[in-house]
Amino acid sequence: MANRRPLPRRRPTARRPARRSAPPPRRRRSRRQQRRDTQLLLLGFGAVAGLALVWAVISWLLVNWWALIALGTLAAIGGTAWTHRYRQQQAWDRVRQQALRYGLPQLDALHHRDFEYAIRDLMLRDGCTDARQIGGAGDNGADVLATDPLGRTWVIQAKHRKDGDRGSAVGTPDLQRVNGTARQLYGADIVLVITNGRFSTRCAPLAQQLHMHLVDRRTLATWASGGRPLWELLSKIPPPRKGR
Repeated sequence: MANRRPLPRRRPTARRPARRSAPPPRRRRSRRQQRRDTQLLLLGFGAVAGLALVWAVISWLLVNWWALIALGTLAAIGGTAWTHRYRQQQAWDRVRQQALRYGLPQLDALHHRDFEYAIRDLMLRDGCTDARQIGGAGDNGADVLATDPLGRTWVIQAKHRKDGDRGSAVGTPDLQRVNGTARQLYGADIVLVITNGRFSTRCAPLAQQLHMHLVDRRTLATWASGGRPLWELLSKIPPPRKGR
């Protein structure tokens, strides 16, 4: 038999030391969290400072009790004076409203928005304590809302003409517009269109069919001059609703 070569001996492989797992990286706080922590810290300091200030004021007032009495007296005097002035102002306003008068030249010279405020003030003069101007974008054809002393709800559309009765006439589309919303949206008992100008010839028959009321330049002059309340100048005013 041929001599076999001895197999080479395998050198034992050196064992590598086990790697230690690296610690997980620390998460850095986000800027939002840092800002929040700063705000909380500032709030804490502010609360402590506020409490310290309150305590200092209370301590000072306990020692100087006369100052507390003086402050209370001044507050009482100021409150009494303010109440008296407020009531006096209300009385003056009522007197001015009761004495309110407008001439046609004054009404003609107004801006259309001021004309609406003038109608509101005249309703206030006659006892409609809740009269308010609502004309503007999205008014649905109503410029003034008011409740008269008998509890009837008035919805008024005001049409101003710079040239008075020489200007363009108020037409039926203006009547149809306010008639379509006055009762449905505002629960009107009386629907009124008022102008310092004139109405077209078709307005009167249509107003009668729609149970509406028209106030032209002549009726406006009588009302604004302070003769009688508006509901006394109009015919066929409906009675107040029951339960009001």
